[in-house]
Amino acid sequence: MTRIGITGHQRLPSAAISHATEKIREILAGATAPLIGYSSLAEGADQLFVRELLAAGGSLHVVVPANDYETTFPDAEQSTYFGLLDQASEVTRLPYAEPSEQAYDMAGQWVARHCEVLIAVWDGQPSRGLGGTADAVAHALKLNRTVRVIWPAGIRRT
Repeated sequence: MTRIGITGHQRLPSAAISHATEKIREILAGATAPLIGYSSLAEGADQLFVRELLAAGGSLHVVVPANDYETTFPDAEQSTYFGLLDQASEVTRLPYAEPSEQAYDMAGQWVARHCEVLIAVWDGQPSRGLGGTADAVAHALKLNRTVRVIWPAGIRRT
């Protein structure tokens, strides 16, 4: 069994999307089954990972950072969020009354604590607020988790 978590940027340049998709597929293909994936279903890297995880036959454990988390998604993206949430084998809801940087940080820490491997679709730059990708990576490294950083050379995020 392999427990794999995801962290990554929400807004990905198209070159980063194709690169991340390929690398995530490689990581999942090389992992020992059964696969359990941990995600908060954020737009971008999280949802890309979840689609690949499910396509590979893995099971999904969703970590919902806060009550009303779905309101942080644009209206057009809420159906995607709920569609992926419906495919989860298990859901953990953190005890935050509303979405916040603290809730996102705790969700990243939760994922890092429960996985063996953390995939980070990350440009290596500092977080733009508490609970960003760099924070989740730092927490995973502190816990001695394997961190697999995926980012195409020469690509900058916006």
